[in-house]
Amino acid sequence: MNFQQLRIVRETVRQRFNLTEASNALFTSQSGASKHIRDLEDELGVELFERRGKRILGLTTAGGALLETIERMLLDAENLKRSAHQLANQDQGRLAIATTHTQARYSLPPIIARFKERFPKVHLELHQCSPGEIVSLLKTGAVDIGIATEAVNEDGASFVRFPFHHWHHSVIVPDDHPLTRAAPLTLEDVADYPVVTYHEGFTGRARIDQAFEKASLVPNVVLTALDADVIKTYVELGLGIGIIASLAYHPDRDRGLELLSGESLFPRNTTYLALRRGHFLHAFAYEFLQLCSAALDATTVQQALGAR
Repeated sequence: MNFQQLRIVRETVRQRFNLTEASNALFTSQSGASKHIRDLEDELGVELFERRGKRILGLTTAGGALLETIERMLLDAENLKRSAHQLANQDQGRLAIATTHTQARYSLPPIIARFKERFPKVHLELHQCSPGEIVSLLKTGAVDIGIATEAVNEDGASFVRFPFHHWHHSVIVPDDHPLTRAAPLTLEDVADYPVVTYHEGFTGRARIDQAFEKASLVPNVVLTALDADVIKTYVELGLGIGIIASLAYHPDRDRGLELLSGESLFPRNTTYLALRRGHFLHAFAYEFLQLCSAALDATTVQQALGAR
């Protein structure tokens, strides 16, 4: 048994049982990959994949049962390499973070600036993704930290998560809009106008929908977008009023627009820092987490990662 055999099995599953794609991803030949799988099956005494001729259709019952062990063995091997690298390079390496546009654009810049001051030799990778993509990257170990409001709290067995910050949605309008004179602002007022807001599954959109549903209202959503900058652009063009995360508004940058508080209209959202259980973290990753939340010292995080 060798690690290349295990990598080929894992990659074949990741590539939805397309052995050609798995071979390409690992820079090996398809015939070589097929032989590695057969050799491993012969050694284990069970078939890992269901086949029709030369085509792989899926995992056998035995393959499904052993996949978690294979994943864990490869993760342990990767962690061993990372541990050794950290011992040789205490203040340099790579930190990969997957997050949404909203967090990357509005929450993280001051934190990343402070982190780079402390660790100028660390290569920081910032992946802007959908919440679902963040979960996938965390599960495969492609990133060290995931930051999102949705999705990362759905798999407690795979992830440990910590609150990053709380925030509300608010309404954004041109500064001469009639709603600027509404006191207090109500959901009924908002529902009287066309609405521009986030796509489903992004930046707490479900909470917006829940607020209107609870009030027995159906907003006229005329356009949806992935990020607040696009929403604000179309509000400026007069397409409708916007509903955005409050942190996405800055009075100096967004001149001509006014933010109307939505704290009494929409429920509070929580953005989380998510880590994959068993994933090795460099010492500087714990420093990054503590910059995000002062309560997250290395001991607290390590204890949570070890909890089941």
